[in-house]
Amino acid sequence: MKRWGWMLAAAVGTAVSGLVQAQDVNLDMTGRIRAEALQRSQVMATLDHMTDHIGPRLTNSPSMLKASEWTRSQLSSWGLTNVHEEMVDDLGRGWEFNNASVLMMGPRPMPLHALPKAWTPGTNGQVEGDAIYAKLESKADLEKWKGKLRGKVVFTDELRPYKPGEQADFHRHDDKSLEDLIAFPVPRQRTASERAEDAKRFKERMAFAPLINQFLVDEGVLATVGISSWDNGIVRVMGGGSRKGTEADGAPAFVMIAEHYNTVMRALDRKAPVRLRLNSDARFTTSSSGPGYNVIAEIPGSGPNKNEIVMIGAHLDSWHTGSGANDNGAGVAVMMEAMRILKAVGARPNRTIRIGLWTGEEQGLLGSRSHVEKHYARYPEPSDPAEKALPVSMRSQKGSLQKLPGYDRFSVYFNMDNGSGKIRGVYGQENLAAAPIFEAWLKPFNDLGAVSVTQRNTGSTDHIAFDAVGLPGFQFVQDRLDYFSNVHHTHLDVQDHASEDDLKQASAIVASFAYNAAMMKSRFPRKHFVED
Repeated sequence: MKRWGWMLAAAVGTAVSGLVQAQDVNLDMTGRIRAEALQRSQVMATLDHMTDHIGPRLTNSPSMLKASEWTRSQLSSWGLTNVHEEMVDDLGRGWEFNNASVLMMGPRPMPLHALPKAWTPGTNGQVEGDAIYAKLESKADLEKWKGKLRGKVVFTDELRPYKPGEQADFHRHDDKSLEDLIAFPVPRQRTASERAEDAKRFKERMAFAPLINQFLVDEGVLATVGISSWDNGIVRVMGGGSRKGTEADGAPAFVMIAEHYNTVMRALDRKAPVRLRLNSDARFTTSSSGPGYNVIAEIPGSGPNKNEIVMIGAHLDSWHTGSGANDNGAGVAVMMEAMRILKAVGARPNRTIRIGLWTGEEQGLLGSRSHVEKHYARYPEPSDPAEKALPVSMRSQKGSLQKLPGYDRFSVYFNMDNGSGKIRGVYGQENLAAAPIFEAWLKPFNDLGAVSVTQRNTGSTDHIAFDAVGLPGFQFVQDRLDYFSNVHHTHLDVQDHASEDDLKQASAIVASFAYNAAMMKSRFPRKHFVED
């Protein structure tokens, strides 16, 4: 297993190795952290309350507000300080649903398994209508179907033939897959025209969404039904309608399991009339877009660098159909447990250790980006409204990064958001100086399977909010289990798919990483940062 370590250390050079030698790992503290995490764990009790008691935590939903209140209370009860909710502006409307059903009444009775998209209106009781297939992907499509869809249940996707899986549902890394992960694929530099084309397509999608919502209302469409992107009876469903309420809400919208969707489409293909009875008990809980909240808490530093910040975090929000146990209740439970462990073992860190439980990650890292912009660094707001609507990474000109006083006091951020699989290593985000440090910090956990450090970048979660402004932000390498085959954004994202032993292991490693970073003689090294 040690071959990964010397390969990386050789790549970095002896100068960085000296940094690690100066940063001794406190094995006594590491042992206490391991014992607390593995023998007296509370990680499953935390996950259970978030998932089976509170349930799914859609951004700005009543359940998300309950989760914020409960996590804040729990962190306070463990003795953390500066526990508070931090406002994140304009996160959209509150929304929730209690139940949904779709019944095919003809050509033969058959219950069809489907669930509503978030932020779409309910049906206000049972409704009935005939199914029809209509592609609605462009202005030309809307014009073609104008006046033909009143009272219809519109199936919007083509029939998709079933494709048997070619990989195992459940996956753990082995020696070969971890070694393969070390290889760094040289990225192809994207051209300015390619970036501009991406921005153009994004703008077109943003402009089309209110048009189709208004079309569905004007045409009196009873409901829309789309096909789940995964087979095998899995409902993989996210959002639709109007989250911010600045345009028409559209029609009630369902996502149906592929096998039942295809049953309807085959009937329509043979010209058989399909009659459906639908119900979506869904509602908006606020009338307009409002603020949401991150949950922040700290273990204060007690050394000469007490004003510097080491941060750990995970996103508290989830989608609405399962219970958000793996995306990302698992990450939240691990991060909370890491803070509990550090308090339980009497850790007195040099730097302040802060936890952030983020809102709005699923809508574009909204909570973590807001935190970074308030405390560390931000780009100026564009004057062009169309440019402002784009994600920062797609803007043609970001302007000069505006660094805030907290920028130079920030050390490092660690994130967890790939389900409940055990930690197998760390993505280095091309920060070569971090590699030998992480190797040293992982060594006491090699026997628990954590061995690998790769220079690869990984994205799509909250460490990117920090990395994007030049601050060290990292995501752990995890066993994926069945995260990307059964639970990610699906109705199966429930506690049964979470691994207790893996969460205990992850909690020990996160607590140890946070403590080691807080005790370093110098601030965590930063990679060279070039503003686009």
